[in-house]
Amino acid sequence: MSAESFVFERYRLDVTNRLLTRDDETIDLSPRYLDALTLLVREQGNLVPKTRFLDEVWKGVPVTDEALTQAIRTLRRQLGDDASTPRFIETVPKHGYRFIAPVTRPSDRRPTTKTRSDHWPDIIDLTRTGTIGAGIAGIIGGLIYGLAEASNPLGSGSGAISVLLVFMCITTIVASLGGAGVTFGMATAQRFLTPSAVASILGGTLGGLLVGALVKLIGVDAFNLLVGQSPGDVTGAFEGALLGAAIGLSAWASRVIATDSIRKSALIAAAITGLTGMLIPLLGGRMLGGSLELLAESFPNSRLQFGQMGRLFGEDGFGPITELATGGLEGALFGSCLVIALTLHARRRPKQAVPAEDLR
Repeated sequence: MSAESFVFERYRLDVTNRLLTRDDETIDLSPRYLDALTLLVREQGNLVPKTRFLDEVWKGVPVTDEALTQAIRTLRRQLGDDASTPRFIETVPKHGYRFIAPVTRPSDRRPTTKTRSDHWPDIIDLTRTGTIGAGIAGIIGGLIYGLAEASNPLGSGSGAISVLLVFMCITTIVASLGGAGVTFGMATAQRFLTPSAVASILGGTLGGLLVGALVKLIGVDAFNLLVGQSPGDVTGAFEGALLGAAIGLSAWASRVIATDSIRKSALIAAAITGLTGMLIPLLGGRMLGGSLELLAESFPNSRLQFGQMGRLFGEDGFGPITELATGGLEGALFGSCLVIALTLHARRRPKQAVPAEDLR
């Protein structure tokens, strides 16, 4: 007997072996709920009335409508679906339910797992997505810092626009590089190791560490080469590793806990990475704001007076409260934008349509 399986988005329903997987990771479902999902998927696009669930899933066992409602609610939660804006299971009030996601039935001869070379397009695609998300965070952060700096007397007039553009360029470049490194590390670990929280955190940590070290090395050497001195201990490997670990944890939590909900994913990422951004200066490190302040102190003749940020927090200069606040802001902004981009990527993954005759 040939195997029967269905694929929809990142999920694979193996009816023969009674398994539901997402990215090759098994999702736990009770036998009855698995039968309910199988019935829905087999009838993709068609209304499945309540009576069919009672006959084919509960097999005549007397149950209330609440039992079916709970089954659908559980399936939606495991699939990351939302009843108000369904991607998989649509409710037809007073009648039943319909599975609306495109479904494919892979050939029995088709391999069920990817080879190592098959993973690289996915890794590159995810890295590009993470880079874009982090770059957006950099633009927003640069706008905030630039407006704060341009408000002081040295940045008035036409110079204010220049100050704003310089800050936006700096923050966008740094954030994009960080996002690329962290996402590449996470994607690689998830593809070549068992998908798990450990793989996500480990990949994010290594990616952030390598990019942080590289950016610091190039930045310090560039200043030494151009002006004969460096700004000192700016953001580097230590900060990159901690923030990368926080991003890895946030990305995993958005898939498992938030089930790819955009709002929940953003809140979880903002909380985790925001706290990490505040922890870094407490441990002796520096986020980008602290690095810019160190840069201003190293070159007192420059127009950069980043200590003006302290006035927003009741401090004279870039003090510890300002450093904590800006570190938390940077972390939350970077993490939430990157994780939102990855979550959108997961929800908008290209879908393949399948001829109706192949689903019979």
